[in-house]
Amino acid sequence: MSTVGPGQDELAGLIERVTFFNEETGFAVLRVKAKGRRDLLTVIGSVASINAGEWIHATGQWIRDREHGLQLKAHQIKATPPTTREGMEKYLGSGMIKGIGPVYAKKLVSHFGESIIEIIEKRSKLLEQIEGIGPMRRRKIREAWAEQRVIRDIMVFLHSHGVSTSRAVRIYKTYGEAAIESVRANPYLLCQDIRGIGFKTADQIAQKVGVPFDSLIRASAGIQHTLLEASRQGHCRLPRHRLIDEAEALLQIAPSIIETALERALASNELIATVEAEESSVYLPHLLHAERTIAERFQALAHSRPHYPPIDIERALVWVQKKTGIALAPQQIESIRTVLQHRVTIITGGPGVGKTTLINALLCILRAKRVDFQLAAPTGRAAKRMSESTSSPAKTIHRLLEVDPKHGGFQRNEARPLDLEVLILDECSMVDVLLMQHVLRALPPSGHLILVGDVDQLPSVGPGSVLRDLIKSEIAPVVRLTEIFRQAAGSQIITNAHRINQGQMPNRDQDPSTSDFFVIEREDPEKIVHTLLTLVEQRIPQRFQFDARRDIQVLCPMNRGSLGTRALNLDLQQTLNPPDPQKPSVERFGWEFRAGDKVIQTENNYDKEVFNGDIGHVQAIDPSEQTVTVQFDHRSVVYDFGELDELSLAYAITIHKSQGSEFPVVLIPIATQQFIMLQRNLIYTGITRGRQLVVAVGQSKALGIAVRNVRYEERFSGLKDLLSKRVPQ
Repeated sequence: MSTVGPGQDELAGLIERVTFFNEETGFAVLRVKAKGRRDLLTVIGSVASINAGEWIHATGQWIRDREHGLQLKAHQIKATPPTTREGMEKYLGSGMIKGIGPVYAKKLVSHFGESIIEIIEKRSKLLEQIEGIGPMRRRKIREAWAEQRVIRDIMVFLHSHGVSTSRAVRIYKTYGEAAIESVRANPYLLCQDIRGIGFKTADQIAQKVGVPFDSLIRASAGIQHTLLEASRQGHCRLPRHRLIDEAEALLQIAPSIIETALERALASNELIATVEAEESSVYLPHLLHAERTIAERFQALAHSRPHYPPIDIERALVWVQKKTGIALAPQQIESIRTVLQHRVTIITGGPGVGKTTLINALLCILRAKRVDFQLAAPTGRAAKRMSESTSSPAKTIHRLLEVDPKHGGFQRNEARPLDLEVLILDECSMVDVLLMQHVLRALPPSGHLILVGDVDQLPSVGPGSVLRDLIKSEIAPVVRLTEIFRQAAGSQIITNAHRINQGQMPNRDQDPSTSDFFVIEREDPEKIVHTLLTLVEQRIPQRFQFDARRDIQVLCPMNRGSLGTRALNLDLQQTLNPPDPQKPSVERFGWEFRAGDKVIQTENNYDKEVFNGDIGHVQAIDPSEQTVTVQFDHRSVVYDFGELDELSLAYAITIHKSQGSEFPVVLIPIATQQFIMLQRNLIYTGITRGRQLVVAVGQSKALGIAVRNVRYEERFSGLKDLLSKRVPQ
């Protein structure tokens, strides 16, 4: 320790351990062994990247913290690779390199001494001299070392520009070794390509590397970002005036510069302008192409004759009722007639109205006529439920279309259509324009399409309102099932869902010993949270014998606030899966993950074949390999620590994220603090996710607001207008 100027102290030493490091902020708490000192000293400060075993020079002031004692509050920390055997062993064994834990670190340093780093970099073949290291592990160590060096450079680059380093691994995986050069050339690529990096972060880097504030490149990036954000909110396009207004608010530059940048983007076909009902709109090209493809393919289906083998429909209807022993309702009989007389049909209706019975009767007829059919749904849970209810295999749409992880997109298309005669898609309210486009491209020239869904549920998370627009356009026959069947009418979940959908408050006068729907009134948000935690941990498992982690799902109207997913996930994790010092955990991207945690995939990952909304459980955490293994249904998926931004805790998820899924038990917190999200279709969707028990906890006033609020936020889309036109074939 030494003093280096007025009020400045300096410390040099070996990092014994990294007590804490936040990749978002770079804040670190380090325990350092200084020369001539037997005790470890504490250094706190900000640094881009840090590992045990490195040698640091830190400059700052010594302070005495009331709780943690003497520590150096560093203004600057410079770290250099280790040069001593002790430092190298700690460095290699810190978990920074996959394939090397403390045991192998000790063996390697003991065998190769101070030359170990040079051997890993330039003569890695020699590593095979160590017992347990063969060609595969040796290559893995060499590649991990090279990758870590590039990631470290990215972290230092980001940190030097005042930006969080937590996305460094994602940036490396996207751009490879040329990452820094790519970002320097166009920092705005980050907000387009890297999940979790927004426009403001990219803009911050751009200003630091010299991109002028009023430049056309910045204006163009702002326009692109505005349209991308609109698509994330469900829009396929934006009216031109709204696009310019929103871009101006984002960029804080003159509208004339935005207009010039927009004209350039339109001239180069980076963006496309359309005029509908005298309103000029701007599209991202891929979304306009998707809408046009849907309109063209749907019109072709709607205006062509069916290709079923000869079927005497009236005899088939008599036969199938006798075969199944089920007397079909008049609506169901008329529905089967409609399906067998058209190439494309839409079947819609709420819970308990006989959609499954109708589909089963239809499948019975198709099997008898040896018609090849396939069943699919947007999510794994929905596909599994469809398979169980029909006794026929059902796939997710992504698996049906055969994801192409190497090139993106799907392998099934016009050149290689699906091998089927009839495709039945369930939960179609979830299907956005991009996915529907791919479905229609993969349908064979003589194929039939049956879309099944509840149009009163929330629209898709992705852009567009496909099911709603198709129904409104009247381009294809729509079968509306409305009669609630006697068996379903015994469920208060189903009857109350229909009451809410009709603008009525749920019926609460049922016998609590037999009911499957409850409203527990609590006015204070803190009491709502306390009641939820008690229900999940004790009351429901004890009374109904449900598993708290696997069977009970909390569904929230929104992410933010004390009743949002963020806060409730932390409370529920602490209640259901508290920390265990004997078990490893990993903290990344604002979450601490522990073995046993319920997690949700938050984006499509075609390489791993897991998709937005898939729910799983953490099986194992390996600090040495820096991996987390998650069990999704019957598949185990491995994530690197740097990929954990794709996962969130899922003890509580939003109602939007629950679409396409059903859970044995659903709990819904509801309060006026969620006012902005309280809509009828939101609460209706949440209630219909519960299979055996639904409990709403909160304020009756808030529930009433939601039930009365029938406002549907229209999405900017051109699909309905395109469907109403005769598109040239």
